[in-house]
Amino acid sequence: QVLDPSKKSQQIRWRAAMVEVREPQDYLDVLQQQRGGFAFDNCNRNAYLAKQAGTKAPTAMKSGTTICGVQLKDAVILAADTRATEGPMVADKNCEKLHYIADNIFCAGAGTAADLEHTTQLMESQMELMRLATGTQPRVCTVVRRLSTTLFKYQGYVGCALVLGGVDVNGPHLYQIYPHGSTDMLPFTTMGSGSLAAMAILESEYREDLTIEEGKALVAKAIRAGIFNDLGSGGNIDVCVITKEGGTIFRNMEKPCPRKFKAAYKPFPKGATPILKEHILKLVTIESGDVTMSG
Repeated sequence: QVLDPSKKSQQIRWRAAMVEVREPQDYLDVLQQQRGGFAFDNCNRNAYLAKQAGTKAPTAMKSGTTICGVQLKDAVILAADTRATEGPMVADKNCEKLHYIADNIFCAGAGTAADLEHTTQLMESQMELMRLATGTQPRVCTVVRRLSTTLFKYQGYVGCALVLGGVDVNGPHLYQIYPHGSTDMLPFTTMGSGSLAAMAILESEYREDLTIEEGKALVAKAIRAGIFNDLGSGGNIDVCVITKEGGTIFRNMEKPCPRKFKAAYKPFPKGATPILKEHILKLVTIESGDVTMSG
């Protein structure tokens, strides 16, 4: 194989740029070499390899959600919107973002829908097996530890941002779990693309002595703020109340954005579209019980 001289010289220049080592001239160069931070040494190499392979690096798809939770004296209340997005499009107007884990533990999820569904179902299965094996009610800290370990193992590539709440023998608990595996235990929290708007409501109106009805109204107001101020959030408001007796999901407790106008015209009746021509291809012919393919 004979290379074109121009291409050969170009490859030599690229390789020279890739292996070029700069000798330190003074103490500032030595200091610069010892500094931490991101190294850009391989940028030229990566650009060359991408150009040669003709590939494009994958880009992350933006997800949108508003979820929140508050911890009361003897209960935990979670809430979420119901909009599922696929990039700039609304994929589902009324999806369910409140996930069952155990009778006394629920979570609200933001991030990648498939990752959330499978991760919470896996945790539900594990908690049920543990309940059957030990004969005791699962604790909230057990679920948090297992979720944190699982997510950390995947280094953030499993897109699960969770607000997890439950009531066990130690009382009510509310946790925030990030996709990389870090956790926070908080009296109130929000997550998702509309979390800033929701947090503004919770920070200004949360109290430790809230009743369950006041807590439901507060989380609904926080989700409403996320719906009206974030394009990635929308649809209806789901609320989950968890007490020592168990959890109850109030599906579509509020519908802040109902459709006000419908199409004025009636749809076309069936059979209104005329058939211009009809042609049937006979791909199979049967002769004396044997099937032969035509063509």
